[in-house]
Amino acid sequence: MAKLLYLESSPRKDRSASIAVAKEFLAKYQEAHPADEVDTWDLWSTSLPEFDGDVLNAKYQILHGQEHTPEQAAAWKAVTDVFERFNSADKYVMSVPMWNFAIPYKLKHFIDVIAQPGLAFSFSPETGYSGLVTGKPITVIYARGGDYSSSEQMQAIDYQKAYLEFLLGFIGFTDIKNILVEPTLAAPEVAGQAKDSAKQQAAQIVASF
Repeated sequence: MAKLLYLESSPRKDRSASIAVAKEFLAKYQEAHPADEVDTWDLWSTSLPEFDGDVLNAKYQILHGQEHTPEQAAAWKAVTDVFERFNSADKYVMSVPMWNFAIPYKLKHFIDVIAQPGLAFSFSPETGYSGLVTGKPITVIYARGGDYSSSEQMQAIDYQKAYLEFLLGFIGFTDIKNILVEPTLAAPEVAGQAKDSAKQQAAQIVASF
């Protein structure tokens, strides 16, 4: 039995295009893998550690190869608890709306918590950075009001997909599949067609996921 982690980063819920496609993905996945566990993680109902004070100092103790104080160790445990839930999955799905050409701040906060040395990546002077979250597939569902894949000019201002692809690769993911839901702010018939097309792509990915 495998564990699939679904990370939800939109607060719009029933009005969210990325969530609508993610729900289609999960429904098809559970039909195909009824014995698998699906863990849904709504980042808007999650309390994440603030990255200041003892948490920040604990990170720099790790970077400098130094031991934690008791206060830093307790603060760092809150970080490792979040990472361990994330890392416990065998497969991942993320629903990600575009906010100001990039990602929602709740998702950025989550990334800033899990992307830590010794957890999500390692570093050595000889080989540089190495991702530690390896051998796991991930599907990312991107919803965008405009058509950001239509031209080089639009792609140049897409800091949503470009950033997440880089970050996921940095922490070790190599099997990354993308589903684009765009343009969601077009006329209803166009936006509806985009959503339907994304749902069809989700069903195709599930077949081999």
